[in-house]
Amino acid sequence: MAVLVVTALLAGTGLAWWLWPDPVVAATDLGPAGDLRAHDPALVVGDEGEPWYVFNTGDVRQGLGAPQIRRSLDEGRTWEYVGTVWDASTRPDWAYEAVPGVQNFWAPEVLEHDGTWYLYYSASTFGSNRSAIGLTTNTTLDPDDPDYAWVDQGLVWASEPGETDYNAIDPGVLVDDDGRGWMAFGSFWGGLQLVELDFPSGKPVDPGAEPVTLASRTGAPNPIEAPYLVHRDGWYYLFFSRDFCCQGTDSTYNVAVGRSRAVTGPYVDRAGKDLVDDGGEQLLTTTGDMVGPGGQSVSDGVLAFHWYDAAQGGEITLGLRELAWDDDGWPVATTREEQAAD
Repeated sequence: MAVLVVTALLAGTGLAWWLWPDPVVAATDLGPAGDLRAHDPALVVGDEGEPWYVFNTGDVRQGLGAPQIRRSLDEGRTWEYVGTVWDASTRPDWAYEAVPGVQNFWAPEVLEHDGTWYLYYSASTFGSNRSAIGLTTNTTLDPDDPDYAWVDQGLVWASEPGETDYNAIDPGVLVDDDGRGWMAFGSFWGGLQLVELDFPSGKPVDPGAEPVTLASRTGAPNPIEAPYLVHRDGWYYLFFSRDFCCQGTDSTYNVAVGRSRAVTGPYVDRAGKDLVDDGGEQLLTTTGDMVGPGGQSVSDGVLAFHWYDAAQGGEITLGLRELAWDDDGWPVATTREEQAAD
């Protein structure tokens, strides 16, 4: 009888609902347009009806290489360039002394805490771990507000060749449910690190503390960077970028993630492999004209990243996707179309 019922269903109206596979879990591409030339984007999703902002790596030709600012007035669909965080008169002079030869400032991070906006940024030069993470603060992100002013707060953390086996760039900051601050950072060298921050200063609790290693690849040159922390449903998620950026359509950048019950780790991927031993659950990689996605941040469930557009000769392009989450609590950043193509 059971065989006859199933046969009738298959031959008649099709498969019964209980025979269909589970719905596909997929991210939603927001399809941003406008001025999208944003490398290493730090996304701030505004409240309903409020602007969204992206802060990204600077260009020495604009604002002396200060982090750039882009704004969307339509919930991330259309973007415009609105300037840089500082200019010649307000630049952080200490950073030029700490990192000789620095020209532009990389991979900013932006978060709000108790009414103050904290913007962390990286000062470095390619191929060197003589680097520094700096901090500037503001009471508003609206450049049209009369109270708008970024105030330099100086050095947060530094690395020195021959003294530290890590690189003090690419900050990613989280304030946990207990009000404790944490900054993940790192690029190549000894991998991704974590230090505790004090608020409201936004500076390290112990400037002499030894950072905790969160993730690393196996073997030199250890191509891992751009850590970003997200706390969700009792898990701490560490998003990061792997392989090689900044080579246009030759870039091999990709985005991965691991998770832990404790902010200090250990972080593992879906298979249980520790991130310090080259673990990582892949989220995004080169697909079609989207080459080398990475340099990511997450705000209110939206993943921001840059990629190189093969159809435009490798043009730097901002990507925005609303993350999906599967039944096991892992984020999904690929779209249905990408999953079908794969």
